[in-house]
This record gives sequence, C-alpha cells and structure tokens, in this order.
Amino acid sequence: MDINYELYKVFYHVAVSLSFSEASKQLFISQSAVSQSVKVLEKKLNQKLFIRSTKRVRLTPEGEVLLRHIEPAIHLIRRGENQILETRSLNGGQLRIGASDTICRHVLVPYLSRFHKEFPGVHIKVTNRTSIGCVELLESGQADLIFTNYPNSHLEHSGPLKKVLEFQDIFLANRNYFHLEHQRLSFRELLNYPILMLTRKSTTSEFLHNLFQQHQLDLVPEIELSSNDLLLDMAAIGLGIAFVPDYCVPENISNLFVLDLNEQIPARHLVVAHNENLPVSQAARQFMNML
Repeated sequence: MDINYELYKVFYHVAVSLSFSEASKQLFISQSAVSQSVKVLEKKLNQKLFIRSTKRVRLTPEGEVLLRHIEPAIHLIRRGENQILETRSLNGGQLRIGASDTICRHVLVPYLSRFHKEFPGVHIKVTNRTSIGCVELLESGQADLIFTNYPNSHLEHSGPLKKVLEFQDIFLANRNYFHLEHQRLSFRELLNYPILMLTRKSTTSEFLHNLFQQHQLDLVPEIELSSNDLLLDMAAIGLGIAFVPDYCVPENISNLFVLDLNEQIPARHLVVAHNENLPVSQAARQFMNML
C-alpha cells in the first residue's frame, strides 16, 4: 500500500494519547487536520481504527493491532534520528534507560551522575518499570538499555548480557517481633510466618515462587508491594519477614536481622541488556563501558 508516513505518525499520537486534541498539540497541527488524517488512513486500510464518542476515544481491535506494529517503527525512526544527531564527542543525542526503582536508586545513580558530568550534552531519559516491564520497553524500542535482575524469563531477544553485579536474596525480620535470630529455619517453616515480597509482576517474585515450588511448597505472601524500600519499611515495623536483594539493604538496618535458612538460595545477577535487532547508540555504548 502507498500510505504516507505522516498518516501513521498522526495515528500513533492519537492512539497513545487517546485524544485528538492532545495529538494536535504534540504534532502542532489543527484538531481537524488530525481527524482528517485518521479518516484518510481508515479509508486506505478499509478498517475502523478508533471508536469515537463525546467523552473519550478508544482503539478498535484493528487499531490495537496496528499500534503494536507502528509503535516500534516510530521509536526506531527516532533512534535513527538521534544517532545521526550524535557527534563523536557525544555533545548531543539521547540515552534511554529502563530499570526498576530499586536498581535505579541503589545501583545506577552513581553511574548516571558520572555519565552526566562527562557528557552533559546527552539527554538522559530513565523509565521506571519492573524488570519484566523493562523487557517490554526494550522490545518496543522505547529503551536503548535495560537493567534487570537475572534470571528473567521474559528476556529472550536481547543481545549478549553484561553482568553488572552478583547479589544474594535474603529474608529480613525485626528481632523485636520475630524471635528467630538464633534458629535455622526451613522453607516449610517459613510458611508459618507472614512473608512480605514484591508483586507477581517482578523477577524477584517469580524467582522466589519457583524456588518454593522446587521444594513442593506453595508460597502465599502476606503482603505484596512494588518497592523493596517499602518492604524494608514494613519489616522494620514488624508486619512480617521481607524478601529482598542484599544490595538494597542499608548498612544500618536497626532491629532487622537476616534469617538463617536450611536451604540454599542461589545467587542472582544484575545485568544490562540491549535489543540485538536494533543498532546500539554511541551514548549507550559509552554508558555500558562505564559499568
């Protein structure tokens, strides 16, 4: 089909914002021009792409299919533009990183600080997602690099993984509420206590559930949160036993102690990954070299 790229560009902005008026602001054209472009594209494809009403705009099933293909293409074009704008001295361009809040806070901040000082002309964009959500950013072309805990069952199409650090997951409890400091517990015995852990949409949760299933145990956590720092806060006030990576635990953990277990918890790794199907920008290469 001979369809002008500008029509797909207008469709993308409407589909992402679900608003004709917002798309017109982003594209610096009139709302009527946005509406007309969408109508032309629908006519050329012979498919209705949006369900319009007075209050909201929704994608049709056909529109959702088209967006899944258009979104990576838009990001790939932008990536190419950014790479052309980059210079050898990295006085321009963009570095797009996807990482969880824990990884950003406890690992990446020093590297981001150093990179920003050395290359102040590079625009740094950090998108906060779970390790599983970061893979979606990578596959859709919305991130140049992602930092994720590994193993990660969703990480299939990346290039060679670069290990940033090895870490150990631990169970932490408040000694004022749980008198277990001088005992060795089994996984089965742990089930008698309230377990605090990350939500199911995280590699850490996936890892722990798989570990318990390997011992024929069904883990039912008391509290599931999206932040390791919040888990530490909950453990500090005695709400349960928190399962967290050791690199996010501060040196002064007050009344918290690490539980002694019969079973061995395998070590994991923090890795950086890029999409092997897309070119790696100069800024991304330089950032990886810093690790």
